[in-house]
Amino acid sequence: MERVWAEAGTVHVAARTHELKVSCPDCGGGSVRVHSRYTRTLADVAVGGRPVLIGLSVRRMFCDSPRCRRRTFAEQVDGLTVRHQRRSPLLQHLVEMAGVVLAGRGGARLLRILKVPLSRTSVLFHLMRMPLPPAAAPRVLGVDDFALYADVYGTLLVDADTRLPIELWAGRDSEQLAAWLPAQPGVEVVCRDGSLIYRQGITDGAPDAVQVSDRFHLWQGLSKRVGDIAAAHRGCLPAAVSEPEPALPPSPAAPSDQADTPARRHAKNLFEAVHALTDTGLSLNATANQLGLNRRTARKYARAATWQECVRRTRPRRPTSLDPYRDYLRQRWEEGEHTATVLHVEIVAKGYRGHYQRVKMAIAPLRRGLPIDTPRERPPSPREVARWITTAPSRRSLHADETLRRLLEHCPELDRTHDLVRQFAAWSNPATPHCYQTGSNNSRLPASQPWPAWPRPSAKTSPQSCRASPPRSTPASTKAASPT
Repeated sequence: MERVWAEAGTVHVAARTHELKVSCPDCGGGSVRVHSRYTRTLADVAVGGRPVLIGLSVRRMFCDSPRCRRRTFAEQVDGLTVRHQRRSPLLQHLVEMAGVVLAGRGGARLLRILKVPLSRTSVLFHLMRMPLPPAAAPRVLGVDDFALYADVYGTLLVDADTRLPIELWAGRDSEQLAAWLPAQPGVEVVCRDGSLIYRQGITDGAPDAVQVSDRFHLWQGLSKRVGDIAAAHRGCLPAAVSEPEPALPPSPAAPSDQADTPARRHAKNLFEAVHALTDTGLSLNATANQLGLNRRTARKYARAATWQECVRRTRPRRPTSLDPYRDYLRQRWEEGEHTATVLHVEIVAKGYRGHYQRVKMAIAPLRRGLPIDTPRERPPSPREVARWITTAPSRRSLHADETLRRLLEHCPELDRTHDLVRQFAAWSNPATPHCYQTGSNNSRLPASQPWPAWPRPSAKTSPQSCRASPPRSTPASTKAASPT
């Protein structure tokens, strides 16, 4: 080291190498004959909050070995210089670790604090230059496919213990998997989906490995089975809808056949005009031309028996996630709370997950003295019922809880399916012991015992049969199915 000084907030260090023998990087022979000297500028980690620049004078040496093809080479200082590198190994390691931990933008912000100004693209560039760690033979291997686009698929192999990817292939064939597995002698367990292709490849390549399904594919298969059961009990789904309130009788002052709106008066006048012409034997084209109508409009009015058939009927509004809270909003409005923001905060605390704007639009009729519109509720679909059954109770909405409760009270088969799904959820949760509770005596059975049989989705039942039949107790001697 020759000199150290500070200039413009940067610490500068001037140094030079000693006159020692240097080994050739190709042949390893020593050399003391100097070709020339030049100065390398190296960035090092900051000192006292100031960046450090090292001006290192190094030698370029001759290689005198006749068997070596290299004629000159630059000397390197261990721990300080690397070929084609303008940072010290310590600073380069800091940049790489910032990229590994925080990626581009976050790593660039951290390095800026450490007095190493780099852009996010430079941090990502150094991250991509890092060599991958050597992949050890996995003990638990995960095999799954993914879609690239359209009908083009690929295969992904993952170490289930470290959750790191191992291989990525184009296609999903058993021959490629069977050829890869013999080179991995440490594979003991293989997690896969229900694909027969992967089952054949694992059987051929690693016949001693145990084939299992992970929680994702178990839940995926369970959800499909629950959906089949819900579809088989489609006749029970209307029981989930609450009984509508009886509608008020129509007012005698405003009968349904009265043309009390501009649209209804227009439909009545047009109906009378079209029939006045068509009753005289005039064709539809002539009637449409004379009245200035489209031929389809003239045909619609000509075929109608009454003018009420030509009036456009308003579609009933579809139910929304705000419907279970409309009674509460009406109650709070009558108590004197007319601020939509406050009402939105209150129903959010009760489980509402919608936007404030929907609450504001819902109470708008109350500001004009009109009642809150309550739409007719439609029965849930089998897919919705399956999603409610497989969702944890703590994550269901208030509307889903009430609807599912009415449905399970009506249909014992779906109630039994719900109980089995909850038992499976407790059994597959890694935070709970591997056991489940039976619904009869709440006794905890070990996971080694077989599961009770599921309700058969092929049985077509009606609401009357489900309401009358009690839950059937199935023997617990069903063979546990392995992934296929």
